[in-house]
Amino acid sequence: MKFQVNRDIFSEAVTFAVKMLPQRTTMPILGGVLLEATETELKLSSFDYEVSTQSSISAEITESGSALVLGRLLAEIASRLPSAPVNVETDGSRVLVSCGSASFSLPSMPIEEYPTLPKIGEATGVLPAEDFANAVAQVAVAASRDDVTPVITGVQLEASADNLSLVATDRYRVAIRDIAWEGSNGASDSVSALVPARTLQEIGRTFSHSGNISVSITSSDDRELIAFSANNKVVTSLLIKGNFPPVRKLFPDSVENYAVMNTAELIDAVRRVSLVLEREAALRFTFSVDGVTLEAVGSEQAQASETIDGHLNGEDTVVSLKPQFLLDGLGAVRSEFVRISFTKTENPSKPGPVLITSQTSKDQATLDNFKYLLQPNLLLR
Repeated sequence: MKFQVNRDIFSEAVTFAVKMLPQRTTMPILGGVLLEATETELKLSSFDYEVSTQSSISAEITESGSALVLGRLLAEIASRLPSAPVNVETDGSRVLVSCGSASFSLPSMPIEEYPTLPKIGEATGVLPAEDFANAVAQVAVAASRDDVTPVITGVQLEASADNLSLVATDRYRVAIRDIAWEGSNGASDSVSALVPARTLQEIGRTFSHSGNISVSITSSDDRELIAFSANNKVVTSLLIKGNFPPVRKLFPDSVENYAVMNTAELIDAVRRVSLVLEREAALRFTFSVDGVTLEAVGSEQAQASETIDGHLNGEDTVVSLKPQFLLDGLGAVRSEFVRISFTKTENPSKPGPVLITSQTSKDQATLDNFKYLLQPNLLLR
C-alpha cells in the first residue's frame, strides 16, 4: 500500500475513525484503524463490536493495499504533522508515515484478526442533520447514566412515514422531541430502535453540519443495529435489547395551570440560589401572581432566595425541583420564554410532574414538538 493525501483531510478522517472508540478496549486490535487504499479512494474504518465508523477520502493511490494501525496514536500524529502532503506506505510489518521533514514508523496489526465490519441495510429515512443534532441534544440529557438498567441508558427512536420521535428517561424525568422526516418508499409501518445515548450524542455532534443524514435500522443474524450516513461517512451502533418503558402515557393532553417566565432569567436565578444547596438537595419554587420565588432551604449553614417575574395562569403552586434536572430542561427549551405546567395527581396534596415546554412570547407557545416532564422532589416540599 502506498498513497499521498492532504494533511488536513487525512487528520480529520483519522480523528473521525477513532472518535467513537472507547478509551480502553477489551482487545488491543479493536483500537486499530483500518486503512484500505483502492484505485480511486482511501477508506478508513474502526470497529469495536459495538460501534463502527467508515469514511472515504480522496488520495493519490500509487499502490493498492491495506493496513491496520493503532488508531489513537495515528490520530495524534496526523493532527501534529506539518502543513504538507502526507505520504503513507507499508514496509513489511511496518507502516511508514512521512510529512515534510517528519517521519514515523508504526507497527501494523494482523488484519486477519480484525472483525468484519457490519453491513448496512437500506435507508429507513432521511432528515436534516441540524434538526437531528438539535433533537438529540435536547433529549439525550434525560437518559440514565446508571448502567445497572441498560434499557434506560438509551434514546428510543420511533420512526413512521413522516415523523421521527426521540424519547429518553431516567425515571425522574422524560424528554420527547418529534422531527419531520422522509421515510423511505413512503413506508407506513413504524419501526423503533433503542440507541445508547452517549453514542447518539457523539453522532449528533459529528453530523450536525452535514446537510441531510440518512438513517438505516437493520436486523439480521441476531444483530440489530442502526446506521447514520452523511458526506461519505457512516457510523453504526448496536441497539440496546429490551423494552423501553411506555413513558408517553405520562404526558397530559393539556394543562390549565401553568406559569410563563423568561428562560434566561430563570436559569440565572436557579444557578444563583442553588449555590448554597447541599448535594442532592432541591429548590423550592413558589409560583404566584407576584412572580416566581426560589428558595434554598434545609441547610443550617446558608440560605438563599430570589424572586423573578412570571405570568401565572391558574392557582398558586409550590413545588420542589432538583436544580440540575431543571437546568437540563431549561437549556433544552431554546426559546426566549419557557412554560412550566403543573399536572395533577389523584392525591390533591401531592403535586404531579411539571411539564416544561417552550414559548415564543408570554402569550404564544412554540410549535417545536419538545416536551420535558420532571418529577418534583416530594421529600422537601
